[in-house]
Amino acid sequence: MASEAGQQHPLGIYYKIWILLFVLSAFSYAVDYFNVQGAMRWTLVITFMLLKAGFIVAIFMHAVWERLALILTILGPPSVLLLFIAFMAVEGNYTEEARFTYMGHDRDAVALTPADIHGGGEHGAEEEH
Repeated sequence: MASEAGQQHPLGIYYKIWILLFVLSAFSYAVDYFNVQGAMRWTLVITFMLLKAGFIVAIFMHAVWERLALILTILGPPSVLLLFIAFMAVEGNYTEEARFTYMGHDRDAVALTPADIHGGGEHGAEEEH
C-alpha cells in the first residue's frame, strides 16, 4: 500500500452501481404501477429507498473505502435519530391506545376542519363581505 492520496477507483463500479440504482428505482415505480397497497407497499418503498441511499453513500460518497471510525462518525448520529424516532412511534401508539381504552375516546372521531368551526357553507366566503 503505497500512497492512498492518489488512489483511483475503477469506473466500472460506478457504472454498475448506476445501473443497479436504475433497476431499484424501476422496482420502486413498479410498486405504484401494480397498485400494491397496505404494509407491503410501504415495506417495499422504504426497502428500495434505503438500498438506494446505502449504495449512494457507499460508492458515490466513497464511504466503502474509508476507515471504520469515519464511517461510524458519519452514520452513527442518523442511526441514533432513527432509533429515537422508533421509540417515539411506539410511545405514540401506546398513548393513543391508552386514550381509547381508559379515557373513552372514540376511535372513529374525525378532527374538525376550519370550515366546520367557521361555517364554511357554499357561500361562506361571500357572507363575510
